[in-house]
Amino acid sequence: MAENFYDVKNRESVEIDESAIKRTSYEGRNGQVRYAIRAKTADGRNLTRFVSKSDWDGKFGNLPVE
Repeated sequence: MAENFYDVKNRESVEIDESAIKRTSYEGRNGQVRYAIRAKTADGRNLTRFVSKSDWDGKFGNLPVE
């Protein structure tokens, strides 16, 4: 299954295969946690898409944590 990411440099939406996606979370200074999935393009650039906690736990729960 492929997921859509937005490639800022090329200004277009790209599909990345699920095998190349990892999930991660970011914690801010005030304790707020943001959940994201990350992938790399064919030329090695990083792509990040922020997702809800329910999607991070549910839909993307089987992905490895970065």
